[in-house]
Amino acid sequence: MRCPFCAHDDSQVKDSRPTEDSTSIRRRRQCESCGARFTTFERVQLREVFVVKNGPDDGTGRREPFDRSKLEQSIALAVRKRGLEQERLDQLVSGIQRQVETAGESEIPSSRIGEMVMEGLRQLDSVAYIRFASVYRDFSEARDFEEFASSVRDVAQADDNGR
Repeated sequence: MRCPFCAHDDSQVKDSRPTEDSTSIRRRRQCESCGARFTTFERVQLREVFVVKNGPDDGTGRREPFDRSKLEQSIALAVRKRGLEQERLDQLVSGIQRQVETAGESEIPSSRIGEMVMEGLRQLDSVAYIRFASVYRDFSEARDFEEFASSVRDVAQADDNGR
């Protein structure tokens, strides 16, 4: 593993342990050149999956490898300042990644990943759900927010009445 401080190619693992949700291994490393310590995380990748982005006009989109960090960033933006526990967010991201990798397909449309994120956020936090939807569904006017928020409120009330 390359040292993030001096770019030396060799480091020594000092400690390994599973993360709290057991989806990855946390490793403490020490650079053999400069002695700096740093942490890495190792995750299982079941298969190489490509995300097919929405094409501008012709319906064909570009393909790029699935990137967990992009998923984490988009969810982090939606939940910003919402006070949600990082562990719950990690579980959401790991769950979506697991669904993507176990779907049995080598390609997945970005729209399907977006729907998975929306479903996860809907269950986690209604404000984050609306934030993500505003970007994902490309809201252009305040009316779009109002209509979507009222549909979220109606569903939440129906869920509360059904309990």
